[in-house]
Amino acid sequence: QVQLVESGGGLVQAGGSLRLSCAASGRTLSSYRMAWFRQAPGKEREFVAAISWSSGSTSYADSVKGRLTISRDSAKNTVYLQMNSLKPEDMAVYYCAASSGPLYSSIASRWQGYIYWGQGTQVTVSS
Repeated sequence: QVQLVESGGGLVQAGGSLRLSCAASGRTLSSYRMAWFRQAPGKEREFVAAISWSSGSTSYADSVKGRLTISRDSAKNTVYLQMNSLKPEDMAVYYCAASSGPLYSSIASRWQGYIYWGQGTQVTVSS
């Protein structure tokens, strides 16, 4: 079992920045991929970014490239999502997810590819 706890959400003006954190516990994550997804009201859960815990390699949704950055701190067992130049369309509940397996697989950008989920943290962007 892996437990994931997100934090760092809040209210920010368009153009502003936030950093989300996801603290993981319960298992060694060396063979895991970690990801951030988001879900806006009335919309499906959407892939944002993913990272290989062992290598630090990353992948991103096209809509966030150049603005959002995923990273991990192995010493703290924590994954981060640095969000810059936020737009109103970024407003959603952001979820951290984890699963064993490689980063570069077809399922890594789909919510079905993840077993463990956090409770979510709300990001609100005002225009």
